Amino acid sequence: MKDNRSWSCSCFSLKLCLLSVLFLSETLVAIKLPPNLTFPALIAFGDSIVDTGNNNNVKTLVKCDFQPYGINFQGGVPTGRFCDGRVPADLIAEELGIKSVVPAYLDSSLKTEDLLTGVSFASGGSGYDPLTPKLVAVISLEEQLKYFEEYIEKVKNIVGKERKDFILANSLFLLVAGSDDIANTYYVLRARPHYDVDSYTTLMVNSASDFVNKLYGYGVKRIAVFGAPPLGCVPSQRTVGGGLLRECAEHYNEAAKLFNSKISTKLDLLHKTLPGIKPVYINIYDPLLDIIQRPAKYGFGVSNKGCCGTGVIEVAVLCNKITSSVCPDVSSHVFWDSYHPTEKAYKVLVSLLISKFVNQFV
Repeated sequence: MKDNRSWSCSCFSLKLCLLSVLFLSETLVAIKLPPNLTFPALIAFGDSIVDTGNNNNVKTLVKCDFQPYGINFQGGVPTGRFCDGRVPADLIAEELGIKSVVPAYLDSSLKTEDLLTGVSFASGGSGYDPLTPKLVAVISLEEQLKYFEEYIEKVKNIVGKERKDFILANSLFLLVAGSDDIANTYYVLRARPHYDVDSYTTLMVNSASDFVNKLYGYGVKRIAVFGAPPLGCVPSQRTVGGGLLRECAEHYNEAAKLFNSKISTKLDLLHKTLPGIKPVYINIYDPLLDIIQRPAKYGFGVSNKGCCGTGVIEVAVLCNKITSSVCPDVSSHVFWDSYHPTEKAYKVLVSLLISKFVNQFV
């Protein structure tokens, strides 16, 4: 009898815990949301910008589960985030009052209640072009969707079909990809020699559109699709394509802008043709370019180099505590390594963008 009472008590405690998770997003909100707008969870797909540790479980060189990555994360622990601290998935979830850290779906320490408020399926190095993740042995968008199907079934088993459907229809879904397609697959590796920039960005947009359509098929309605950043001004691309002076590589930027124009138009079309869907294009290009070009305006001192190592080439395994030192003041840098912004830069970007795009989900 004692064992049964203990089991009943733990069951009751679990139910209380799950109920508190279910109502968390309705009681804690960091920004002022429009009336009747709630986000029960945040779920992310894509690449390293929103990968919160999935690549830790993948046999690839595109990893960062080691120091100095994570030096400004909680406790200074490297979690597999390609940053000194938190990444946009974490920061946006916090702004929406959901939680301050979005765990990776493949994290072995993932808790049941984490599923109800969202996880990241993203994989650093992935992209819209199916060739992109193959080149670096990471999780493709197609594979991310398969994990998402697992997730849906788990959530259904926890809270039932009705609540599962509510979570899918009302949560915020982030789709962040395209940078690795343009910078790595197309330009650096020249892995698509039969495509020009126009046809390659069309391939990317068609893949992105197909992914959004598939999410819609699962009952997803609120999807924030991030455009490509000014890739030519990222430290590593300055080094590769910016000449001796490491200027911004404008051909990278032009490709990014072309993709952004096409994906924005495509999302408008999906909004008109798929009943109830709210796909929102997030223009990351212009605000990040302004931060890079006018760093002092935003409290930064260095925008053409990363903080890790020399700052011009180190990323992933090249940014490590054995061969790479860390700059004296991380907060003075826009970029953490040669490819990814610092947590401070991400915070600035999120603060500039979140109110604008959240209101579009009304």
